[in-house]
Amino acid sequence: MYLTASRPDIQFAMCLCARFQASPRASHRQAVKRIMRYSNHTLEFGIWYSTSSSICLSGYSDADFGGCRIDRKSTSGTCHFLGTSLIAWSSRKQSSVAQSTAESEYVAAASCCSQILWLLSTLKDYGLTFEKVPLFCDNTSAINIAKNPVQHSRTKHIDIRFHFLRDHVEKGDVELQFLDKMLQLADIFNKPLDSNHFAFLRGELGIIHPFGMV
Repeated sequence: MYLTASRPDIQFAMCLCARFQASPRASHRQAVKRIMRYSNHTLEFGIWYSTSSSICLSGYSDADFGGCRIDRKSTSGTCHFLGTSLIAWSSRKQSSVAQSTAESEYVAAASCCSQILWLLSTLKDYGLTFEKVPLFCDNTSAINIAKNPVQHSRTKHIDIRFHFLRDHVEKGDVELQFLDKMLQLADIFNKPLDSNHFAFLRGELGIIHPFGMV
């Protein structure tokens, strides 16, 4: 688990295995062995921080609706960038069962917004201020719920603590923007992916082999 502090590419797999650490089975042991083999073959990989990166804050949120086969809870995946540099990431199972894809995406976006607000307060201490921080989401229904108060009648079942996202969208602290599914960087934090897409997202997050830099 300590390795995930510098290797976000294994964050989802490690968090998934950690859910069964109280009563692991043979399948979980095999999964952990695969993670260790992957880590052993990518020892040189690390997060690249460029000195030429611009100073702008952005966030990505995504959710795997009903991804857990045991309790059917969704998994939220979020990541945050300062320019092109990855500075925060998270893979977390949601606390309640979502009744739709839009709800699970909305909850994930609320979690991402919460982290953005914390980053804003931290960066303010360094004299950096931002307005309308872009929060990228690949679900138009979740974006509409956050932007349109008329949608309230359809979201009464969603816990009120997640509706603070709408308040901060109205205040201009964050700006929800639609992003194509294939470019959703948070995908790597909430679901298993095929090797090609995994490698693509890993590179987009800035997790690279140092000798591969030009």
